[in-house]
Amino acid sequence: MDYIIVGLGNPGKKHENTRHNAGFLAIDYISKKLNCEIQKEKFKALTGNLEYNNQKIIFLKPQTYMNLSGESVLEAMNFYKLPAEKVILLFDDISLPVGKIRIRKNGSHGGQNGVKNILLLTKSNNFPRIKIGINNKPDDSWELADWVLSKFTLEENKILNNTFENVFSGLKLILENKTDQAMNLYN
Repeated sequence: MDYIIVGLGNPGKKHENTRHNAGFLAIDYISKKLNCEIQKEKFKALTGNLEYNNQKIIFLKPQTYMNLSGESVLEAMNFYKLPAEKVILLFDDISLPVGKIRIRKNGSHGGQNGVKNILLLTKSNNFPRIKIGINNKPDDSWELADWVLSKFTLEENKILNNTFENVFSGLKLILENKTDQAMNLYN
């Protein structure tokens, strides 16, 4: 295996199309474009394997719930003996508006609990990542947990298709070792 691509989210019908599942939604969009089914259960995750540009890739959708995502990621990394630099994280970011993405070579968890757990368990912050904007809570009447578990509006859903196309384009550049170019184009 050359790369693990991880989409973060929460399993179950109750969490479908919620803001916190932006990573799952991005993985679903990309895997559909690449005709890769993500349904095999392995590493406490739903997985799908494919070859892309002569690279073996596994998509990972941890089923541990967001706050324990590191369990799934660490298990897959250990199995394939891959360093953090070969594990690309896709996840939601409240500091970005819907429609925007931010690509980074590495960094802190930025308050995202799934990423926090991954960095804690793997003892690394060298994960390339694509952050997907989900908007910040509109006002103080919202608790943060309720906001990230809320559904995207119809208007936001219209924007997301273009967003996920940008995630896919940025991801392809990262897989070609052109992360700087991806950052310049999409940040």
